[in-house]
Amino acid sequence: MIVRYRHASRRSGSVHRAFAGGLLAASLLVAGPAAGQGPAAAPGAPRGVPVEAAQVKVERIVDTVAAVGTMRADQAIVVRPELAGLVTRINFTASSRVEKGALLVSLDDTIARAELAQAESSLTLAHKNYERTVDLAARGNVPARQRDEDLAKLDAARASVALARARLAKTRIEAPFAGVVGIAKVDIGAYVNAGQDLVSLDDSDPIKIDMDLPERYLRFIRENQVVRVEIDALPGQAFEGVVEAVSPRVEQIGRSIAVRARVANADGKIKPGLFARVALVVAERAEAIVVPEQSVFARGADLYVYRVVEGKAVATKVHLGLRIYGRAEVVDGLGRADVIVNAGHDKIRDGTAVIVIAPQGS
Repeated sequence: MIVRYRHASRRSGSVHRAFAGGLLAASLLVAGPAAGQGPAAAPGAPRGVPVEAAQVKVERIVDTVAAVGTMRADQAIVVRPELAGLVTRINFTASSRVEKGALLVSLDDTIARAELAQAESSLTLAHKNYERTVDLAARGNVPARQRDEDLAKLDAARASVALARARLAKTRIEAPFAGVVGIAKVDIGAYVNAGQDLVSLDDSDPIKIDMDLPERYLRFIRENQVVRVEIDALPGQAFEGVVEAVSPRVEQIGRSIAVRARVANADGKIKPGLFARVALVVAERAEAIVVPEQSVFARGADLYVYRVVEGKAVATKVHLGLRIYGRAEVVDGLGRADVIVNAGHDKIRDGTAVIVIAPQGS
């Protein structure tokens, strides 16, 4: 019995040792490498989380406010006669440019010339009568009252001549300023009344833009501010101008403020009345730091990006300015040489070692 017991004990010890060895091998097979370590890296291989990163861009940024407006001539009138009369001459061609003082329309001046001749004759007589009275008054042959009456008649005759000349001048309808005339609204031989439309006259260089902006933009608008204009009737062309005037009051209906800008129009391409799309340049920065919007993330009320510094991700607080088409301007927090993480934020934290890889598709 003793012999069999010892023999059994030796076998039991061997079994226990074999079982323990099997458990150790099984545990190694099941557990494998430590969690999170991945496969064993080759000696000297870089360690870190792969992320897409790139250096920030420095670009020219233009901050604008969009508006719509209507083009209008710098000066625009409808030419009308002050006196009624018969049209005897039309001295312009439609859509042609005329200079200031150019004769546009002539009315029949027969009566006006006769009235002027009559007034000038009366003036001559009144002048001679006055001279004679002055001579007689100097010798005491007529009272001073007679001299004063003849002087009044002379002044009245002079006024009559001036009136007749003014009436004659009104038969010549001239351009009050240089510009482009429209289409004549009357023909030669037509009788026109005082105030009747004859032709339009527009001075469109420079041309103006009238627009209404919401009151919230008031703090951005100032005189001589640059504007960029696009016109649907002239596709593919852009024009630049400046703000000429800002209304001193805000309209209660609609809470808008009237703004007027001017644009050079030497070639006359832009016509009054056209619809225009206007961008008012609020600010312009030649060297702004710009990052992709996807590189910015929030923590509470603050915004951050990850900078790559010596192979590690560094969470950096930033302040943004303008946002344009998937890009964001950084006004504070980054330098021109900084490299930032553009993709892979969810895999890293502040201080995580990173490996910069090329963006997908590059």
